[in-house]
Amino acid sequence: MTRSLLFVPGDSARKFEHAAASAADALILDLEDSVAPDQKAEARAQVRAMLERGAAGKSLWVRINALDSGAALADLAAVMPAAPCGIVLPKCRSREDMRQLAHYLDAFEAAAGAAAGATRILAIVTETAQSLFGLHDYRDATARLWGLSWGGEDLAADVGALRNRDAGRYTEPFRLARSLCLMAAAAAGVRAIDTVCVDLDAPDVLADESREAFRDGFVGKMAIHPRHVDAVNAALTPDAQQLQWARAVIDAFAQHPGAGTLRLDGKMIDRPHLRLARRLLGED
Repeated sequence: MTRSLLFVPGDSARKFEHAAASAADALILDLEDSVAPDQKAEARAQVRAMLERGAAGKSLWVRINALDSGAALADLAAVMPAAPCGIVLPKCRSREDMRQLAHYLDAFEAAAGAAAGATRILAIVTETAQSLFGLHDYRDATARLWGLSWGGEDLAADVGALRNRDAGRYTEPFRLARSLCLMAAAAAGVRAIDTVCVDLDAPDVLADESREAFRDGFVGKMAIHPRHVDAVNAALTPDAQQLQWARAVIDAFAQHPGAGTLRLDGKMIDRPHLRLARRLLGED
């Protein structure tokens, strides 16, 4: 289960140590926004060292620079020999971007003698206005696709929004992007990962965002500070009542394998409920 994905600036070994000591399920070693242009080369070397060092119990991902930035191939050349769990692709505009990255990964895995297809892709798919119009098209883009996430900060700049929040909540254009990402992930059969909470010192906002993410169908959430991790993990972990319900649903269908609908605790359940139950138990 990957509930929390914590960003780590790629040029900070100190912050990596703090992140490695956190309760995050995964770390995203960042070569994009958190690294200044003149620090990219040094950050690549540091990220490779972080990957080689590892972080006990955590999967390590790398966010590269966008494919059209001129820096993505250098990022991949630096980090792929250290076998990251996956690559976070920012500013993904279409399935063509995703497939292009998959082709690059094919080549780098072959060069490193790694198992073909081992490196997964988590794509951030709402950072440009253009990208929203390709969200229907990610099913079967590549077998490497692990999940889809969204972002509101770059999108705000792209559309010219003065702000993307009002009273601590995303405004309508950005809630639309969030919803479309969720639907796109479901349509593609991959995980939906919620974006970061940018309010560093607003625990109520973080808690609300995290609970809403789990309620709506997101299975993970990105974080930008270690102190956000515990709240994210708590919100995205099924509680005892939800787990009890899920086990009861699975048991009911196991006892009646040919049934389309069943009665449980006075309510009708059907195959979509079975799928939800499996997801809550980490089986889907």
